[in-house]
Amino acid sequence: MDPQTAIHELRTPRDLTILDITHPFLHPDTPDEHKRASNASDASSRDPASASASLLAADLAHYRDLFTKLRFSYLEQVTKENFLKAITLEEPDFVSAAENAELEEKLLRADKAGLKERKEEVANLLRELEEQGRSLATRHEDVQLRTTQLSSLPSEITNLEQIIADLQSAAQPKSSNPSLALPLQPTRDLLAQREQESADLDRQIELLRANLPAKRAEVERLRDELTPLQARKIKAVQDAQEARRRRQDGGTGDELEEKGRWLRGQDAGLRGMLEV
Repeated sequence: MDPQTAIHELRTPRDLTILDITHPFLHPDTPDEHKRASNASDASSRDPASASASLLAADLAHYRDLFTKLRFSYLEQVTKENFLKAITLEEPDFVSAAENAELEEKLLRADKAGLKERKEEVANLLRELEEQGRSLATRHEDVQLRTTQLSSLPSEITNLEQIIADLQSAAQPKSSNPSLALPLQPTRDLLAQREQESADLDRQIELLRANLPAKRAEVERLRDELTPLQARKIKAVQDAQEARRRRQDGGTGDELEEKGRWLRGQDAGLRGMLEV
């Protein structure tokens, strides 16, 4: 830059702003930016129409940056103050070695108890698995045995059918009873029917046997009642014969006849009751 230009710039009036004043203090290591800001200020001074808008935007950006830094510094100081108060307000709790040992022993006992419980659970689970394994092995052997038996059943059924056919053809002479020539299932049905009838007869016999003592007692009672009646009948017959003899001799026997009719009525009633 020549001396004339420098003198001209010094003589030229310039508007000083806060941004221009504080820039060397906030950014001491950025001469280029200061130079650009000075050039912007010079340009603003040379262009009065856009000077106010550009200066306002620059001041706003500067204040926003400044307030952000101040806010961060304030929060940092408040945090430090709270931390210092927290560590200096109350004394820390100091734990002795005995307390540490006691806590370790308590935790160790709890861990041992939990481990023992887990071991018992695992042992129970292993026992259940062993039992299930034995059961499955037994069932597998049973299934294999049944499979072998089922595989041999068709040939055995064929042989039995052939034997039955041979026996039926060799049965001579055939029975005249149609019940003896029935197939297997009708024979089973007939057998079940006969067994049911036999069971019904057995129940009836048992019922009659159970009622037999009562019937016998009733017969004995009726016989006891009949004995005096028989005696009275005999006496009545004798009286009737005596009355007939007297009538033949010329006497009267109306009373004896009425008594005889009454006895005959009683005798007929008792015979009807006893079914004799």
